[in-house]
Amino acid sequence: MPHSRPTLRQFLLKEYRTHGTEKDLVFLLEDIATACRVISSRIRNGSFAGNLGSAGSTNVQGETQKQLDVIANEEFESHCRNCSRVAALVSEEVDEVTWIKDKPAVGDYIVYFDPLDGSSNLDVNLSVGSIFSIVQLKEAIDPSDDRSVLLPGTEQICAGYSIYGPATSLVITTGFGVHGFTNHLGTGEFRLVSPDMIIPEDTNEFAINASRHSFWDQPIQRYFDECVSGPEGPRGKSFNMRWTASMVLDIHRILTRGGVFLYPVDSANSAAGGKLRLLYEANPMGYLMEQAGGLASTGRGRILDVVPTSSHQRVSVILGSKNEVTRIEEYFRD
Repeated sequence: MPHSRPTLRQFLLKEYRTHGTEKDLVFLLEDIATACRVISSRIRNGSFAGNLGSAGSTNVQGETQKQLDVIANEEFESHCRNCSRVAALVSEEVDEVTWIKDKPAVGDYIVYFDPLDGSSNLDVNLSVGSIFSIVQLKEAIDPSDDRSVLLPGTEQICAGYSIYGPATSLVITTGFGVHGFTNHLGTGEFRLVSPDMIIPEDTNEFAINASRHSFWDQPIQRYFDECVSGPEGPRGKSFNMRWTASMVLDIHRILTRGGVFLYPVDSANSAAGGKLRLLYEANPMGYLMEQAGGLASTGRGRILDVVPTSSHQRVSVILGSKNEVTRIEEYFRD
């Protein structure tokens, strides 16, 4: 029964009592959960409101914005502003940093987010999601310099994502494991359904956009070719390949049952640094992966150790089951 499962607030208050999670972080996470509920509702009713199409604009990455990209960004921003400790917001959909405080101080938060990941799937009624990351400042920063928000993933105190599918899910970590919640339609509350999510160390499943095979570096081609060669190949077993064109969905599947997700730098995207963004895609997902017992790598090193150089910096991404990520890193060293 849903009422026997802890609500998000009950879970976070337990985190506060057990691990010392700050009350303001509890409030901020509740505000983000509210934003996710609103976004889910806007998506479900998008065809009636006529806002499933293009917004007639592009974001800083040159990608066509959907109307719901803009709506989701507005919801995230307005709800994050409720927390008095939020100093700045960094969004995929906004070129510059959105400063909330004139004098960001030690202990304030910066929220990085992709308000609607996989929005190209909206037209065909596939699931999409939101990704977020929260960093707490260890020193005061200068709001006149947007570079002051360029902090490595090791500084994260919280990360998570929401999925808008058959059910609306919320998966979070505050540094003490990964926990999954589902929105109960009868009460509107997120309730804990998947405590202490763990990624198996071994897997026979991977997610990659195979259409880019000719652009990949040799280590990625090698890994892919070995996986699809079946029981007669060097891996001696069959692998399943899954690809949804939405990072949040592929990562959720891997968190649920294991696997490895790859979106590497290749010869076609190397000038841009890759496809996925470091601060609000790779870092939060990397943090979640590590908290669940997996690994997060660029192929040549830990994602969370990458020192960002711009708010929308791109990076090579390889996430998932520990032994598969380690194997891919070995191929790069070879």
